[in-house]
Amino acid sequence: MPTITKRTKSVCAVVVNYNGGATLTECVRALLASTVPVGIVVSDNGSQDDSISYLRASLEDTDTLRVSVLENGKNLGFAKANNIALARCRNDYVLVLNPDCIVEPDTLERMTEVMEQHPEAGMASCLVVNPDGSEQVGCRRLVPTPWRSLVRVLHLHKIIKNHPRFRSFMMTDLPLPRAPEPVEAISGAFMFARREALATVGLMDDNYFLHCEDLDWCMRFRQAGWKILFVPQVRVMHWKGLSIKANPLRCEYHKHCGMVRFYKKFFRHQYPGALMILVVMAVWLRFFAKIGWMMVRKFLRLRNSGRGATPYPGEQAQGVPGEKRVVTSA
Repeated sequence: MPTITKRTKSVCAVVVNYNGGATLTECVRALLASTVPVGIVVSDNGSQDDSISYLRASLEDTDTLRVSVLENGKNLGFAKANNIALARCRNDYVLVLNPDCIVEPDTLERMTEVMEQHPEAGMASCLVVNPDGSEQVGCRRLVPTPWRSLVRVLHLHKIIKNHPRFRSFMMTDLPLPRAPEPVEAISGAFMFARREALATVGLMDDNYFLHCEDLDWCMRFRQAGWKILFVPQVRVMHWKGLSIKANPLRCEYHKHCGMVRFYKKFFRHQYPGALMILVVMAVWLRFFAKIGWMMVRKFLRLRNSGRGATPYPGEQAQGVPGEKRVVTSA
């Protein structure tokens, strides 16, 4: 009797690009080096830099069979640009990946193996690290309910420690688990989803322009009965925020719009109407406070640069995208 070999699962990687520069090409090249079959769809939101032309020029003839570029012509937002690409995916698994994330050759293979071992999981993420190797905030977290967000903003989790009611929704300060474990939410920088689950949950809510669409998706996956896994043994490096540094004010505006939509969509029936009004007011107060702080930092940075001083604390660059980088695997 002939031996029947199990079919290798395939992955469709979706990368939304907006002025990603040379890092987009580095991201795609890393995906192409994967040890499992992968197709790549780059959904470009009207980039005004040379990221798409640079990518095309770097591809070999054989690579073009696996890489599709969708030019949306304008900035449609993260969710809508992902949805356009996700609708084209017919693979066993789909990966939503930021263009400033760099995978290892075995990243997709190892994630596929974990998902095959956990059929109850609809989506998973891995350990997303900063360029210095530290765990990136938000790669595993609890759902940021209005109460949890208040606790974090007021730093109550630091004042009242080890109390379950006063926990931050970020889990970065917790020890890494030894094995994949369910979490409430993961980072939108790396979301590895089962197509079967995607068929029941649906695409992203494209009423979010930027930020919080990943939290929305996590909520809907769990509401549909699927678990979300955090896989600490697999890691990717993320150059967080390269595409939004040119317009941080606009990014903050869309982030806070996303927060308001997220709270109203999932928590308006759990909180009294008056309290929800206070929550929305608090979101916009936070927005104006953050904008004010950003303007102060900009003023101090300009003043210090005129004196030849070192950058304002927290402003030091972490590296230059496109330089040779070494990322170790767990």
